[in-house]
Amino acid sequence: MIEIDGSLGEGGGQVLRSALTLAMLTGQALRITNIRARRKKPGLQAQHLAAVKAAAAISAAQVEGMIQDSTALTFAPGDVQPGDYRFDIGTAGATSLVLQTIFLPLALCNLAGAGLLTVPPAAPTAGAVLLTVPPSASEITLIGGTHVPWSPCFHYLDLQWLPFMHRIGFDTTLELLLAGFYPQGNGQIRARIEPIKTLAPLDLPERGGLKGIRGISAVANLDMSIAERQQKRALNRLQGRHSRIDIELLDLPARAKGTFLLLQAEFKRSSACYFGLGALGKPAERVADEAVDGLEAFLAGNGAIDQYLADQLLLPLALASGESRFRTAQVTQHLLTNAEVIRAFGAAEIKIEQEHDKEGAVRVIPWI
Repeated sequence: MIEIDGSLGEGGGQVLRSALTLAMLTGQALRITNIRARRKKPGLQAQHLAAVKAAAAISAAQVEGMIQDSTALTFAPGDVQPGDYRFDIGTAGATSLVLQTIFLPLALCNLAGAGLLTVPPAAPTAGAVLLTVPPSASEITLIGGTHVPWSPCFHYLDLQWLPFMHRIGFDTTLELLLAGFYPQGNGQIRARIEPIKTLAPLDLPERGGLKGIRGISAVANLDMSIAERQQKRALNRLQGRHSRIDIELLDLPARAKGTFLLLQAEFKRSSACYFGLGALGKPAERVADEAVDGLEAFLAGNGAIDQYLADQLLLPLALASGESRFRTAQVTQHLLTNAEVIRAFGAAEIKIEQEHDKEGAVRVIPWI
């Protein structure tokens, strides 16, 4: 059994989610204590509980401690089963984070073993045996928050995360059925995850020249003039950055009110993405400023990818067929924590060299 201290690193929900993913991938039982110990409300909250329930459902896991506010959990996975699943978080908890917890196991369910990848903790070995009967695709419907603080929003997943997943070998589509904003939630997303056999490494030491900037300014159940104000503010601030800047206006289907602005810089070899979210009493201009501030900080440095994607790439690249390397705009505590969890499972060697202005070079060397 793998023992994980949930207060590791940034001590939040990411420790739990990454550990659950790796438990299903390796078939190793997991015991995690001090869950979310560094948060104001420690223990399993609705979003984290939904991730545990989703992981248990797809892997027929035996679980102890799967209750609200629990600070300790034992998770013993069985074989991951593809299929059609529906998970309702019940709050505005992030659908994106629940999806990412189960994404890798469902995509890699054609690898055999007790779980998917057999990795003895003392001596990681290479090689995986393929099942003789290829599994079917999985379709996942998630209900909760789609555009909420402290997590990648749906459009970040669709425009930034998903193309990189395709780039390394995944075959997945995403669909927004209803937008869900904080605090109401009630959004719906759907993912179709095809099974795959191998993952390619990623080599991104530099981003190349800027090809253009695109974006989305969106509202739900609000006057379109708010989206137009967000768009105008962003365009005014980005004027002169590039000759091709295009920000699309969208009116999203939703059961509650909400707004956001997302910006994506497209480079010759890579891309970077930042967004701002609306809130009650928050001016449209501030929403735009949050996205522009993030993008301008990135453009001022030499990172190949934004700091959020860097964190999300570690787990899939730990399972790739060779060594990966990339340059991140910032070495975050999330990145360092995720690396520690991956090392605890013996899945990969991860080397992070932090440099000036908090940029860093990352190498992921799979042991599987």
